[in-house]
Amino acid sequence: MSPSVNFLDYIKDLFSPFGEISVRKMFGGAGIYCDGAIFAISADDDIWFKVDDVTRAEFEAAGLHPFEVEMNGKTGTMSYYNAPEEIYDDNDALRHWTSLALAASARAKKPVKKKTAKKKAAKKAASKRPNRNP
Repeated sequence: MSPSVNFLDYIKDLFSPFGEISVRKMFGGAGIYCDGAIFAISADDDIWFKVDDVTRAEFEAAGLHPFEVEMNGKTGTMSYYNAPEEIYDDNDALRHWTSLALAASARAKKPVKKKTAKKKAAKKAASKRPNRNP
């Protein structure tokens, strides 16, 4: 079930100390973005934080569980774990768990491919060649 409008507004306020927060509805839920990078998802007025190989063990040690999706009769998990309840009333917990999710999100970003100097030189040389077509 989609998160309620009130909950989405609450999310924006809750995470506002971390940067520019935006929420985009998707697949019956919502993606939660900080400065343009997704770090959490929401569905049914719950939050799941992004995890990776670096942070997963800490989420599991806290007894948190992965977000499950059912597709074509099969259940799968995503790299998001439910947020601990204490984030809603403990600023230290909010800062800790959100920081883990933001770090996982930053590590997940694919680096922008830079054009090599060789490719740039070839492109520049090609643009200087005279057009031989009549």
